Amino acid sequence: MGIKYQGAVLFVEDIQKSRRFYEEVLGQTVVMDHGPNVAFEGEWALWQADHAFQMVYGQERTEETPMGRQNLELYFETETLDTVRDKLHGAGVPFVHDLREQPWGQRVMRIHDPDGHVVEIGEPMPVVVLRFLQQGLTVAEVAARTSMPVDIVKQLNDLAV
Repeated sequence: MGIKYQGAVLFVEDIQKSRRFYEEVLGQTVVMDHGPNVAFEGEWALWQADHAFQMVYGQERTEETPMGRQNLELYFETETLDTVRDKLHGAGVPFVHDLREQPWGQRVMRIHDPDGHVVEIGEPMPVVVLRFLQQGLTVAEVAARTSMPVDIVKQLNDLAV
């Protein structure tokens, strides 16, 4: 029997507020809208918590059931990380932390969505590799710094030349 992963679903307090956040602030594209359940490109969805609790648990959601418990993170990438950062600051989005370089060289930031779920936005690893190559690191140094295989770093270097 094969089991295939299909995507994540976030339970949210206010489906319209969360949908606006992901569509308007993060630029995500809705592929299907079922009212209390909205699916996005990338195989993930939002589900109105009141409806979800009824469907999943067969009972009403109580006020004691918090959203965003700091134990889940959605991950997005963009080649325009600094521009997105400025847009998020301008929109008053609460940051977990601003731009930070990870040990493998990738620049990322983390924010909270309207329900407190953590959203990470980082630069794609090919951008990281090319940045290090442009800074003068050798293919071997970039591979060691990023934990990317040497063959991949070589391919990216060849494409950039």
